[in-house]
This record gives sequence, C-alpha cells and structure tokens, in this order.
Amino acid sequence: MGTAENGAATWKSDLVLALLAALLGFAFNAWAGFGQLTDAGGDNDNLLRLVEVRDLLAGQGWFDLHQYRMGLEGGFVMHWSRLVDAPIAAIALAASALTGSRPLGEDVAQVLWPALLLWSTLFFTARAARSFGGGGAVLPAILIGAAGYYFIGIYDPGALDHHNVQLMLTMASLALLLEAPARHRAALWSGLCAALTLAVGMETAPYVATIGLCVALLFVADPNGERAIARDFGLGFAGVAALVFVTTVSPSAWGVAQCDAFSVAQFVVAAIAGAGLAAIASVEPAAGSLRRRLASLAALGVALGVVVAVLFPQCLSAPYASLDPRLKELWLDHIDEAQSLFTLLVRDPARVAARYATPLVAIILMALRLRRGGWRRQDSLVTALLVVAFAVGAWQVRGTTFSIAFAVVPLSAWIAKWRARAETSSSLGVALRLAAVWLVSINPVWTGVAAAASVALEKGKAVAEGGAVDKTCEKKVTFAPLGAMADTTVLTISNLGAPVLAYSGHRAFAGPYHRNVAGNLLALDAFLGSADDARAIVEAHRVGVVAVCPGNVETLILTRKAPQGFLAGLLRGSVPDWLEPVGEKGGPIELYRVRQAG
Repeated sequence: MGTAENGAATWKSDLVLALLAALLGFAFNAWAGFGQLTDAGGDNDNLLRLVEVRDLLAGQGWFDLHQYRMGLEGGFVMHWSRLVDAPIAAIALAASALTGSRPLGEDVAQVLWPALLLWSTLFFTARAARSFGGGGAVLPAILIGAAGYYFIGIYDPGALDHHNVQLMLTMASLALLLEAPARHRAALWSGLCAALTLAVGMETAPYVATIGLCVALLFVADPNGERAIARDFGLGFAGVAALVFVTTVSPSAWGVAQCDAFSVAQFVVAAIAGAGLAAIASVEPAAGSLRRRLASLAALGVALGVVVAVLFPQCLSAPYASLDPRLKELWLDHIDEAQSLFTLLVRDPARVAARYATPLVAIILMALRLRRGGWRRQDSLVTALLVVAFAVGAWQVRGTTFSIAFAVVPLSAWIAKWRARAETSSSLGVALRLAAVWLVSINPVWTGVAAAASVALEKGKAVAEGGAVDKTCEKKVTFAPLGAMADTTVLTISNLGAPVLAYSGHRAFAGPYHRNVAGNLLALDAFLGSADDARAIVEAHRVGVVAVCPGNVETLILTRKAPQGFLAGLLRGSVPDWLEPVGEKGGPIELYRVRQAG
C-alpha cells in the first residue's frame, strides 16, 4: 500500500515536510540560545568528537586515529570513523572561512550538522511511513518522529557523536528497501546505506544483519519479485564496504582485524555476504528453485561462519569480555546508556515508560496484524527491525534509540487509519479513540508520564538542587580556571577527561573509552590508593594539576570504593604537602597544582 505514490511529487512534499519540522526544532533551539554548546550535559562523546575534528583540521593524518592528549604518554587509538569527522570538519572549515573566526565556525558546525541529520532522518522516516501505510501516514510520521527524535536528544546542537548518523543511515536503508519494488536501484542505495552505517560504528551490526537476512529470505520466498532487489542490495553493500575499507583504513593496517571498528574483519564478511547474495540472485542454477535458493544461502551462511571462526575468532566473544574487572565494576557497570531493561526496572522503573512504551505498542500492533492475516513484505522488514532493536534495547538502553525510531512507522500507519475513520464518521467515540491513538504514539507523552511517576515515587523530593550551580561539572564555564593554567597533564576522573581536552590545552589520563585501558587504570590507581601512591604516579608521569569534581557521580563511586584513598582524602580536606590549592574552595571543580612539577 502506498508504493504507487512514491513519485517525484511525493518525494518533494516529504522533503519539504521534513524540512519544516527540522526548522521548527532549529528555531526552538535558537530561542533557547543553543545552550548545549556551553553545557554538554555530561556527553563526553560529543566533546571528544569535537576534539577529534579539531585535530584533523590542525593537520593530524587522515588514517591517524590516535588521541594523543588522553591516556598514557603517546595516547591511544580511538575506534571512531573518519566518515563522521570529515563532514563536520568541512562545515567548520567553510564556516570559519566565511566568518573569519574558527570558534564561530566550530559553533556553526555543531549547530548545522545535527540539524541536517534531523532533516534527513525525518525525510527517510516519512518515506518509510509512506511505503508502509500510504500517504496518510506521512504527516503523523513527521510529527511523532520529530517529537521522539527531539526528546531523545541525539539531534541537539553539539550532538557530534555518531549515533545520529547511524540512525539516519539505518532508517534510509529501511525506507529504500521498502520502496525498492517500485523504484529502480533503490535496493542498491539501501545496500550502500547499510554498509555506511556499519562502517561508522559496530553498534548497528544487529540491524544491518537483520536487513540483509530479510533481503535474503524475501528472495527465497518470492524470487520473481525480489531477485533484482537482492542482487542490487548485495552489490551496493559489498561495493561500498570495499570503498570504505580502502579510504578509511591505512594500507599498513589492512591485515589487522579490529572487532570494535571497521577493519579487514568487517570488510571480508561484508564483501563475502554482499557479493555472495548478488551472485546467488544472478545465477539461475542457484536461484532456480526453492530448494536451490535455500541451499545456496545456507552455504553462504556456513562460509561466513567458517571465515569468522577461523580468521577472526576474537570477534565472537562479548564486546567487553576482555575488559579489566576494575573498569567493569567502576566504569562500565555505571554507564547510563549501557544499563539493561531489567536493571532499569529495579533502579529507575519510571524511565522504562519513556524508553520502551512506544516500541512495545508498535510490536503489539504488528502482532495483531500478523494474527489477522494479510501479511506483506513491508510488515516483515519493519517487524524484524523493530523486534531486534527492542531486544538490543532490553540488553542496553542505548538500543531504544533505534526501537523508538522504527516504532514510528507502524504507529504512523495506525494513526492514519483512525484519521481516515474519523473523517467519515461524526462519532464522538471515534474522535476520542483517534486522540488516544495520538497520545499513545507520541514518545514525549510517555516521557512526561515517566517524569510524573518519578516524582511520585520520590514523594516530592526535589529532583535537582543548587539551581544554576554546576555540581557535576558539565558546563564550559566551569573549566575556565583550568583552561587559564599553563598546559600540562591533568589527573582527574574519566567523566572529566573529554571536557578537559575540549575546554583547555591540557592532556588527561582518564576518559570513558574502552580502548583507554592503561590511562583509566592509572587514574584509578592514583585516586583509590594512598596519597603516597598518588604522588609516585604524579611524579612518574609529570602531572601538573589534580582536578576534583566533588559532585560528580564517578567521584562518589570512587570514594565509596576507597574511603581512605587519595581522592576521599582530598574531599575531606586532607591535602598533602606536595599539592597547592588553586583558587577558592567551594566551586564545582577543585584544582590543585603539583608543587615543583616538572
């Protein structure tokens, strides 16, 4: 339903509607003063991405992904992709040239890049909704999609992290695949987007695998209608994977497998999977009968399994299986977006409604559709992605970003159905049901319910104290005194690592990144050990400043872990004689200069 409408006129109207919604969000952020540019809200990834872009513009090599100012001397290699750095750097460079100001150019990039991504994501959401539920689903998709994306926060000014790019590309891959039967080469572009989102980060591997599996199974079930789609998708996927590999991976690292970033491991799997699917769909002996199609795809699956098991067995283990137990206990287990649904049910049940309600409603809608019969290829694609994303979200709450987005497609079709009924009926009951359907489908409504429930559970306890005081050290102005000091190495908690780099010229040991094992462990050794242990580390690594944020949750975790440790002593006012307090005590950050520091 709706595929016949996907012409140039609908394409333009969907683009304009998405633009209007994106401009509305932009105007609201402008009215609020783009506050996220000076208050990152504790999002280290956005700040470190800004640092990475600055380093690229300052001349750091395209293939050189070292973060030299974090970790032990020499830094460590980040696992992020230059595919995200490049467009942000291009916008910042162009804006700097036009305005004559590098800081203003950076601000333009931090505002414009997320806004462009919101526009494109809304556009592809509208296209997916049109293919799934007809033209009547477009406006609801724009409205509930814009509301959901806005309150998720990944398109806020300053949102330079790659999750918004991944969501846009994944939604694009889905939308193009939904309309592939009616649009020539749409499947080729869908494969291209699937390969790109995988290249940006491994978080989308479950969704890319789901899309590829759906393409293969649809080809098995309907070879006449899906053969060209499977062939084009496979070619696009394999071709772009090869292009990304040679343009983003240094030739000297072509033989090095990385499990957390696009490398030879991901390239080989993508090339075999994409080219194999295209070959099976193109060769008559492999696609001539149901048995042959099943056998050919099974052989391809076995070949992929053997390749991974033999060549890249390390990538079969859990993502953080080799992480140091101390880092797991004191860092990973406290990452907000890494919590599971079951953990939230115990620790923060009110938040469950905000993150899981609309995807669950959408899954119920698809289950009811399956029960009534009339199942379509669109239903298979949307349901598969929705269920997988919900499962990922149950494992880690960060996955709900995708399940909330995928839920927009069936929810918008649901709204469209009730809008059509309301237009032909003057019944009050139909009008009330339409209103209820709208409310249930809008994610911020559930966010409000969660907030109200949270207040009720806390029995009126104040949610925040201190007003404008930056107790958790998340605002740019908080780091001004540190930025005014001569550049040196700063000993601080991992939550402050990225702000230190973004707001000053200093370097820091700790930062919340799983590859920075040595730097994070060194900071833990210093803060959890005695003052003498800390002094030995400070002298050995030429630390010039110790920075403490008493109100940050990580500080509280470490002081509970070692109540007699160096960090806990500083909070009690026990300052060793080799440290000299800087400025007045009582601010968000307490600074201590190392006496006679080299």
